[in-house]
Amino acid sequence: MSSCLLYNLLVMITYTIILILLILVVVSMFSELFLYGLVSTLLFIIILPFYYIVRVFNRKFLFGWREKLGFFKSPKLGDKVIMYHGVSVGEIIALENLIKRTKVEFPDYKIVVTTGTKTGQEIALKKYAQVADFITYFPFDIPFCVDAFLNKIKPTVVLIAETELWPVFSFFCRARGIYLYTINGRMSDSTYKLYKMFAHFFEMVLSKYTKILTQSEIDMNKLISIGAPKDRTSVMKNLKFDVKKSDEHIDIGQDGYRVIVAGSTHKGEDEIILDIFNEKLKRYSDIKLLLVPRHLTRLPQITPIIDELGLKYGFRSKNDSFKDVDVLILDTMGELSKMYAICDFAFIGGSFNKTGGHNPLEATVYSKPTITGPSIHNFRDIYWLLSQNKAGKIVKTPKELSDYIELLLSDTAFYNQACKDCETVFNDQQGALDIVIDELKQLFLENP
Repeated sequence: MSSCLLYNLLVMITYTIILILLILVVVSMFSELFLYGLVSTLLFIIILPFYYIVRVFNRKFLFGWREKLGFFKSPKLGDKVIMYHGVSVGEIIALENLIKRTKVEFPDYKIVVTTGTKTGQEIALKKYAQVADFITYFPFDIPFCVDAFLNKIKPTVVLIAETELWPVFSFFCRARGIYLYTINGRMSDSTYKLYKMFAHFFEMVLSKYTKILTQSEIDMNKLISIGAPKDRTSVMKNLKFDVKKSDEHIDIGQDGYRVIVAGSTHKGEDEIILDIFNEKLKRYSDIKLLLVPRHLTRLPQITPIIDELGLKYGFRSKNDSFKDVDVLILDTMGELSKMYAICDFAFIGGSFNKTGGHNPLEATVYSKPTITGPSIHNFRDIYWLLSQNKAGKIVKTPKELSDYIELLLSDTAFYNQACKDCETVFNDQQGALDIVIDELKQLFLENP
């Protein structure tokens, strides 16, 4: 870098810092919200050139920037709009049953779904293309972006999943008479410590909310301690637990055997679970493995592994039975969730790579313990709750996975208690969906 270029860069940074400090001094006499809005706008203008530079080299990172700025065509939604926001994959998945139920319960209302990430947007488009009337990105929390967004969407009520506190958005909602909810609210210890430092500011933000509904009393108390109004903050439990059992009878020759399900496995995980299963089979002759690859295109890579281990295997698509094989491969679509009904316990894949895990509650609903690897960011809160209640186990290595499977297979009392713990935690968390629907019914009844 030339000395002239370095000098100009240092001058630009210096003037930028001075400008920000001057603005902070000037607006210090105004409200925190005004300060927040002004500074966020200023910083955005300063960052914008760098934003474009990054976009040239990493388009995926900046996906959806136009929509977040409010630059999208106004959809024709009318004056009755229910908007749901889930920042990323986990939140969007958690909202699925609620959004579908909303479509049934409130047919006169249009449904808008927003996300904050590219992966969240992809899942939303996949799951809600036939349910939502419009799917887009949540705006940057900058006055002109929020204003442009609300002018086009015109929501009657906004329900934000988990706990995203956007000061400018909340202020604009209150000013426009838009009902604003936090649903499925939660707050990690690290986030709580940070928010607690600015409790006075967040008290102002939280006062703009119509209702704040949390997953637990712990989450409720955290939010109240940083300023959430007590009379408008309550526990709704966890939306993700609104999973239904299948009543379909399944017979794949499982009677008399203990079945391990390896659900939604990814590359590298099949080798892990097959090696462990082969080792356990030498000591427990009554166990069987139902192997469910996430992507069926990987079958040509999986079957040679099974052959090398000397295990007998068959395919669900060919109506093969556990009576004739050690490993049954589920190579049909849409059947995994109901197969958890016949298992004794399950390993949930996508957790020994960077996928972020898959939903363990499809097994927990049948009171079946689950085990997962360390990559669980898509369902972190669920896995934490299950592990805290001994209904599930997070392992860091294949060795830990093998040890926990051994415990479930060898210790009958331990296994039975884990099954009871699954039932307990599931029953304790159900009912959240009905609470949100009832809130909306009451809101529309009082404000027709």
